[in-house]
Amino acid sequence: MPSLKDLKMRIESVKSTRKITKAMQMVAAAKLRRAQESAEAARPYTERFNAVMGRLAASVGKSEGAPKLLSGTGSDQTYLLVVMTSERGLCGGFNSNIAKLARQDANALLAEGKTVKIITVGKKGRDALRRELGSHFVQHVDLSDVKYVGYGNAQGVAASILERFDAGEFDVAKIYFAQFQNVVSQIPTAQQIIPADFEAPAEAGAEDGAFYDYEPDEQAILADLLPRGVATAIFAALLENAASEQGARMSAMDNATRNAGEMIDNLTIQYNRSRQAVITNELIEIISGAEAL
Repeated sequence: MPSLKDLKMRIESVKSTRKITKAMQMVAAAKLRRAQESAEAARPYTERFNAVMGRLAASVGKSEGAPKLLSGTGSDQTYLLVVMTSERGLCGGFNSNIAKLARQDANALLAEGKTVKIITVGKKGRDALRRELGSHFVQHVDLSDVKYVGYGNAQGVAASILERFDAGEFDVAKIYFAQFQNVVSQIPTAQQIIPADFEAPAEAGAEDGAFYDYEPDEQAILADLLPRGVATAIFAALLENAASEQGARMSAMDNATRNAGEMIDNLTIQYNRSRQAVITNELIEIISGAEAL
């Protein structure tokens, strides 16, 4: 049974831990607001961009003259998986859920005889996948010095992916991230970015009754916009990840703070009982000594 001194030291230690988790929860809550606003502000642009690209892609189709980023290489033998996680931990299952989804897809592709290459964005994803899939790593992007994710960060990742695609290193590229829903819900998501996969509208001009004529032609526009589409998808995913990370950390630190409080209560009860037992024993010794006299 631990002594009174040990119990007191443990109570103080848990109290110190509770102060840290409470502070981390407050910091995450402050960062979450900005991250959530950025993610939500980017969604309308991304949705509208994808709608325009979907209409253009539907008109061009997979014809011979279609850009390679849209039509693909004609093969699906080699896959590039871009796994985006955080640089820091203490955010619940945020990183592990993304890594789990990427691991499942990678193993399924390998079982089909496909070739898998992996780019990790964020240290936690690299650490989670290194043991099982480390031999498939081709690049790691370190964002530990980045305070707030910007479009330039997405452009750097997109440039590397496009350069590898132009060099013929892969046929299909997917990105993995967590889509932010709320503080307690972040959905691990896989999105194909090469060849571009846009949802075409049900009918041309069905949204507003208008038909569109493009100048220059659709193929020329797609050739210019498709590389931007890759960067846009990556940027949107990074913003969703930033909001999801702070939401997950806020929730995890809130749980840790409450658990620390419960542990303090239990240790305090144990300390009081032990202290009462010591006092009782001392009283018994005094009474026994007095009776002996």
